[in-house]
Amino acid sequence: MSPGWLAAGAFVLFVLIVGVVAIKAARFFDEATIAMRKAHENTDPLFTEANTTLTHVNTQLERVDGITANARAVTGNVSALTSLFTATLGGPLVKAAALSYGVSKAVKARRKAAEQPNKHSKRRPRRGAK
Repeated sequence: MSPGWLAAGAFVLFVLIVGVVAIKAARFFDEATIAMRKAHENTDPLFTEANTTLTHVNTQLERVDGITANARAVTGNVSALTSLFTATLGGPLVKAAALSYGVSKAVKARRKAAEQPNKHSKRRPRRGAK
Protein backbone atom coordinates (compact mmCIF):
# COMPACT_ATOMS: atom_id res chain seq x y z
CA MET A 1 0.00 0.00 0.00
CA SER A 2 1.09 3.43 -0.72
CA PRO A 3 1.24 6.24 1.80
CA GLY A 4 -1.44 8.11 -0.16
CA TRP A 5 -3.93 5.30 0.26
CA LEU A 6 -3.08 5.11 3.95
CA ALA A 7 -3.59 8.87 4.39
CA ALA A 8 -6.87 8.73 2.44
CA GLY A 9 -8.12 5.86 4.62
CA ALA A 10 -7.15 7.73 7.79
CA PHE A 11 -8.93 10.84 6.51
CA VAL A 12 -12.12 8.84 5.72
CA LEU A 13 -11.97 7.28 9.18
CA PHE A 14 -11.50 10.75 10.73
CA VAL A 15 -14.48 12.12 8.75
CA LEU A 16 -16.68 9.19 9.88
CA ILE A 17 -15.73 9.69 13.55
CA VAL A 18 -16.36 13.46 13.31
CA GLY A 19 -19.71 12.73 11.60
CA VAL A 20 -20.80 10.35 14.37
CA VAL A 21 -19.80 12.87 17.02
CA ALA A 22 -21.66 15.65 15.12
CA ILE A 23 -24.82 13.52 14.88
CA LYS A 24 -24.70 12.72 18.62
CA ALA A 25 -24.11 16.40 19.45
CA ALA A 26 -27.09 17.37 17.27
CA ARG A 27 -29.31 14.86 19.10
CA PHE A 28 -28.07 16.21 22.46
CA PHE A 29 -28.86 19.79 21.47
CA ASP A 30 -32.30 18.75 20.16
CA GLU A 31 -33.09 17.04 23.47
CA ALA A 32 -31.80 20.05 25.40
CA THR A 33 -34.00 22.34 23.30
CA ILE A 34 -37.05 20.16 23.96
CA ALA A 35 -36.30 20.06 27.70
CA MET A 36 -35.93 23.85 27.81
CA ARG A 37 -39.20 24.30 25.91
CA LYS A 38 -41.03 22.00 28.37
CA ALA A 39 -39.51 23.81 31.32
CA HIS A 40 -40.61 27.14 29.85
CA GLU A 41 -44.14 25.82 29.26
CA ASN A 42 -44.35 24.57 32.87
CA THR A 43 -43.10 27.80 34.44
CA ASP A 44 -46.17 29.84 33.52
CA PRO A 45 -48.59 27.78 35.66
CA LEU A 46 -45.97 27.61 38.40
CA PHE A 47 -45.60 31.38 38.50
CA THR A 48 -49.38 31.84 38.35
CA GLU A 49 -49.86 29.53 41.32
CA ALA A 50 -47.05 31.25 43.23
CA ASN A 51 -48.68 34.61 42.57
CA THR A 52 -52.05 33.30 43.80
CA THR A 53 -50.40 31.89 46.92
CA LEU A 54 -48.71 35.22 47.65
CA THR A 55 -52.04 37.01 47.23
CA HIS A 56 -53.65 34.69 49.79
CA VAL A 57 -50.72 35.12 52.18
CA ASN A 58 -50.99 38.90 51.92
CA THR A 59 -54.72 38.68 52.66
CA GLN A 60 -54.05 36.58 55.75
CA LEU A 61 -51.31 38.97 56.89
CA GLU A 62 -53.74 41.89 56.61
CA ARG A 63 -56.16 39.97 58.84
CA VAL A 64 -53.41 39.25 61.34
CA ASP A 65 -52.52 42.95 61.34
CA GLY A 66 -56.14 43.76 62.19
CA ILE A 67 -56.17 41.20 64.99
CA THR A 68 -52.88 42.56 66.33
CA ALA A 69 -54.24 46.11 66.30
CA ASN A 70 -57.35 44.97 68.19
CA ALA A 71 -55.21 43.11 70.74
CA ARG A 72 -53.08 46.23 71.20
CA ALA A 73 -56.24 48.30 71.82
CA VAL A 74 -57.55 45.74 74.34
CA THR A 75 -54.19 45.73 76.12
CA GLY A 76 -54.27 49.51 76.37
CA ASN A 77 -57.83 49.43 77.73
CA VAL A 78 -56.93 46.80 80.33
CA SER A 79 -53.89 48.82 81.36
CA ALA A 80 -55.99 51.95 81.75
CA LEU A 81 -58.63 50.04 83.72
CA THR A 82 -55.98 48.57 86.01
CA SER A 83 -54.49 52.01 86.62
CA LEU A 84 -57.94 53.41 87.37
CA PHE A 85 -58.73 50.57 89.77
CA THR A 86 -55.40 50.97 91.53
CA ALA A 87 -55.83 54.72 91.83
CA THR A 88 -59.41 54.64 93.14
CA LEU A 89 -59.64 51.44 95.16
CA GLY A 90 -56.05 50.30 95.66
CA GLY A 91 -55.20 52.71 98.49
CA PRO A 92 -58.37 52.15 100.50
CA LEU A 93 -58.15 48.38 100.04
CA VAL A 94 -54.58 48.33 101.31
CA LYS A 95 -55.59 50.44 104.30
CA ALA A 96 -58.58 48.20 105.03
CA ALA A 97 -56.39 45.10 104.82
CA ALA A 98 -53.85 46.65 107.19
CA LEU A 99 -56.61 47.66 109.60
CA SER A 100 -58.15 44.18 109.61
CA TYR A 101 -54.71 42.64 110.15
CA GLY A 102 -54.03 44.99 113.07
CA VAL A 103 -57.45 44.32 114.63
CA SER A 104 -57.01 40.55 114.35
CA LYS A 105 -53.55 40.77 115.98
CA ALA A 106 -54.98 42.91 118.81
CA VAL A 107 -57.87 40.49 119.38
CA LYS A 108 -55.49 37.53 119.50
CA ALA A 109 -53.23 39.36 121.94
CA ARG A 110 -56.23 40.19 124.19
CA ARG A 111 -57.41 36.59 124.15
CA LYS A 112 -53.96 35.33 125.00
CA ALA A 113 -53.67 37.89 127.83
CA ALA A 114 -57.10 36.88 129.16
CA GLU A 115 -56.05 33.22 129.25
CA GLN A 116 -52.87 34.02 131.24
CA PRO A 117 -53.76 36.65 133.86
CA ASN A 118 -50.61 36.25 136.03
CA LYS A 119 -48.27 37.04 133.20
CA HIS A 120 -48.81 40.79 133.40
CA SER A 121 -49.14 41.13 137.17
CA LYS A 122 -45.72 42.71 137.55
CA ARG A 123 -46.32 45.72 135.38
CA ARG A 124 -44.45 48.95 135.67
CA PRO A 125 -46.52 51.92 136.63
CA ARG A 126 -47.61 54.19 133.83
CA ARG A 127 -45.92 57.46 133.19
CA GLY A 128 -47.52 60.28 134.96
CA ALA A 129 -49.39 57.95 137.28
CA LYS A 130 -48.75 58.45 141.00
